Amino acid sequence: MTSVEDVAVPGARLHTEVRGSGPLLVCVVGGNGDPTVFGPLADLLAPRWTVLTYVRRGFVRSPVDGEVGPDKLGDDVEDLARLIERHGGPAVVLGSSSGAIVTLELLVRRPDLVRVAVAHEPPLVGLLEDGDALVARFDAVLATYRREGAQAAMAEFGELTGVVGARRPPAGEEPAAVPPEFVAMRERWPANNAFWFSHEYGPYPVHPLDVAALREHADRLVLAVGAQSRAEAQLASRPNLVLADELGLTPLEVPGGHLGYLEDPAGFAAALDGAVRLLAWES
Repeated sequence: MTSVEDVAVPGARLHTEVRGSGPLLVCVVGGNGDPTVFGPLADLLAPRWTVLTYVRRGFVRSPVDGEVGPDKLGDDVEDLARLIERHGGPAVVLGSSSGAIVTLELLVRRPDLVRVAVAHEPPLVGLLEDGDALVARFDAVLATYRREGAQAAMAEFGELTGVVGARRPPAGEEPAAVPPEFVAMRERWPANNAFWFSHEYGPYPVHPLDVAALREHADRLVLAVGAQSRAEAQLASRPNLVLADELGLTPLEVPGGHLGYLEDPAGFAAALDGAVRLLAWES
């Protein structure tokens, strides 16, 4: 059973979905902006956790009042804090991609609300030695988007990052029928892609993460890297490897690539649960 509610926050209304019972676990979605991608994982976690997923502000189903504010990332962090407080936190927080940047910032700004933060492949290219060159290539993708549209830009983005969507089934295996919730998500993609390119694509990867402040809470931080991402040296895996080195942490290897939680939700759920236990947090 999934409980759906639209929650009013300053400047927006957030579409939220809650499954299960037990300690609070919040999943923060990335640039897709649509928590449907967390559905299979959330269903597996629901017997043990109260799993909260939500649409970040500005994406389809979470409209903003008027214009998007000048500090979108700050607004995202405040929204996450309000949802955790509303559901009686603190919480275990799993963020992926852009959602991982939101999660890291929550740990810095509101550590009182975080039991364990799991940051899965945040695209913080500013941490990398070749960050300036990568930002230039990101800017070129944005120029393609403005000139040719989302399809051409996403193809170029996939070549740059290695992020090309969930892995297809092995040859000879028939794909399962697409669930209706994923069909509906695909219909929201054009608007969500436009919002992402307009408000997050540029500023989030170059966000100046306060590593020194994060170090104070590193005992509650898990830096997750996809096994496929790491094996293929994909860009998505690199910032967490650098950040782990700076913080003296061992990255947690999870199944799949940048969308590993969707490619292998059972394996991802097992890795997540094990990581939380390793940090001595018991439900």
